[in-house]
Amino acid sequence: MPVTNRNAPPASSAKTASAGPAPRATYRHGDLRRALLDAGIELARQGGPDAVVLREATRRAGVAPNAAYRHFANRDDLLAAVRAAAVAAAAHFMEAELAQVPTTGTRTEQAHAKVRAVGAGYMRFAHAETGLFRTAFGGRFTVQTHPDPAMGGATGLNPFQHLSAALDDLVTAGALPPERRPGAEYLAWSTVHGMALLSIDGPLRGTPQPLLDGLGQRLLDMVERGI
Repeated sequence: MPVTNRNAPPASSAKTASAGPAPRATYRHGDLRRALLDAGIELARQGGPDAVVLREATRRAGVAPNAAYRHFANRDDLLAAVRAAAVAAAAHFMEAELAQVPTTGTRTEQAHAKVRAVGAGYMRFAHAETGLFRTAFGGRFTVQTHPDPAMGGATGLNPFQHLSAALDDLVTAGALPPERRPGAEYLAWSTVHGMALLSIDGPLRGTPQPLLDGLGQRLLDMVERGI
């Protein structure tokens, strides 16, 4: 008579265990939208906007693909939320630089330092978080009058608003003639953005970071003199 192991699982159970756990249709921990967004942000960090795929985000969150549609209508909906988070991350980098601006010195010196801090934060973000940088500024980020609050940093200001505020401070300090203020943010932004793109996707890619840092400082000197 064959010996039966009473502790062995039924054959059907053994097959299930060997196949691994199936994706859940629901999310037990409550905030599936946050989990999907976090997965999308990590995908963007690794590969830019093209890497943000809804099915891969659901796989990383451990749920069935259909569960995502309760929170994001489609891939573009998820990408929009990831882009908002990426823009907010850029604002945080600017705020970190602004926090280091000395509180001493004249109003003019402080105003110039704020403009430089905003530009330095933008370029530092491009180098430190290249995938998020491409996601933030390679698509539908807009500078409308009432921007999405999700695109702001800890202060609630988005990158464009940080730049605008720094230029306004230059006018208030008497360092920038009021008649030259309109549109100055677009000129400053396009200049710094161009340097960032050249260094991550263009002919300056692979340039040693110390050299890029030096070029960045000279660029900010040029921006200050030119606006």
